[in-house]
Amino acid sequence: MAKVKTKFYCTECGYESPKWMGKCPGCNEWNTMVEEKETIIKTAGVQSSLTQTKEKPQAIIHIESGQEPRLSTTFGELDRVLGGGIVPGSLILVGGDPGIGKSTLLLQSSNALAGTGLKVLYVSGEESLRQTKLRANRLGKLSEQLFVLSETNLQYIEEAIDLMKPDFLVIDSIQTVYQPSVESAPGSVSQVRECTSAFMRIAKGRGIATVLVGHVTKEGAIAGPRMLEHMVDCVLYFEGERHHSYRILRAVKNRFGSTNEMGIFEMMESGLREVKNPSELFLQERPLGVSGSIVVASMEGTRPVLVEMQALVAATNFPSPRRTATGIDHHRLALIIAVLEKRMGMFLQNQDAYVNVAGGMRLDEPAVDLAIAVAIASSFRDMPTQPFDVVLGEVGLTGEVRAVSRAEQRVKEAEKLGFKRIIMPESSLRGWTPPKQIEIIGVQTVAEALTAALG
Repeated sequence: MAKVKTKFYCTECGYESPKWMGKCPGCNEWNTMVEEKETIIKTAGVQSSLTQTKEKPQAIIHIESGQEPRLSTTFGELDRVLGGGIVPGSLILVGGDPGIGKSTLLLQSSNALAGTGLKVLYVSGEESLRQTKLRANRLGKLSEQLFVLSETNLQYIEEAIDLMKPDFLVIDSIQTVYQPSVESAPGSVSQVRECTSAFMRIAKGRGIATVLVGHVTKEGAIAGPRMLEHMVDCVLYFEGERHHSYRILRAVKNRFGSTNEMGIFEMMESGLREVKNPSELFLQERPLGVSGSIVVASMEGTRPVLVEMQALVAATNFPSPRRTATGIDHHRLALIIAVLEKRMGMFLQNQDAYVNVAGGMRLDEPAVDLAIAVAIASSFRDMPTQPFDVVLGEVGLTGEVRAVSRAEQRVKEAEKLGFKRIIMPESSLRGWTPPKQIEIIGVQTVAEALTAALG
């Protein structure tokens, strides 16, 4: 007979406790412990392994290594973020705000994979078959190899997988699927953990590439226990403003590729369209001949992206001036302002400073420091920058400009988009030959950069 047991779980880290506590000992978060009832059923025997085989330990030097075969989704941006395509047997988690386009992206990818001859099963726990078909009609021609199932019971989903034996599986979403043997509501810590474990065994044991859609909390993190992200092979976040048409796909975790890559999509009437040249997208509305605006060449993984850096410096009405940063680190902005005050003699203590990266991009690398300094100085002096200049470089505390990585790729991207000058660290010009079609100005200090940019 089954025995019912009550436990408390942390919704952030999955910590388990026999009693309620205000502060979780695992992650030190407050008011995250929730009560759940577990049904313990005693079964004989040992549970099977992931691969359903009994293997012996092997010396690592005798294990054959090779390139993992990958399934191309025909979306170059999605394949780039995944590291070159979908690895068979991998478990992928996709999160994002409601209505951002997660289901549309996966439905388009599933249809594209089915068009190559693969058998695809799309399990929807939030929509009926008719609703899914209405949403899929706007994507264009549909493939006969794309199968849709509207089900939330894990046992019935496993039966459909055994019957169909798909090559690619999509679960939309993991918070709606429930295991009947677990006596708790769908979406709870126990249900999400048990269902994810079941899909992990299915993916690894049968070699089925599986994608799980995860809901997010109001803070933007994936709902459910934190261990959900540890169990999967890849975690993708689909970001963007609902009132804008552009979406950004980022990899937070990837066992088969880099986590620095970024994919950009545009939401159209017929679904998502990949943006192959994001630099043109971020610069198409850039004003020319105004103060406080400069273009910076940033690296997103292996791809150089040119974006506009904007700054506004205005007199403050408060005892302490405001420092507002959008798209860059707030502490980095304070550091650059301190360097300009100390090394360049700019009196910014009675000035509010606002810095924004146009287009909703997030720039974390130090190569954008010099562009921040030039934009602030341009706005403070009310002197416009040259419309076809690109600035890049890391700024040190003594006012020096340090070298940046992959300078050659950044210069080629600027040249391709028609820019005339690049102001960059002099130390980054060693070891390669700059193109003749673009003027490159090497600088060693912030003072030299401001003189070259503003005169």
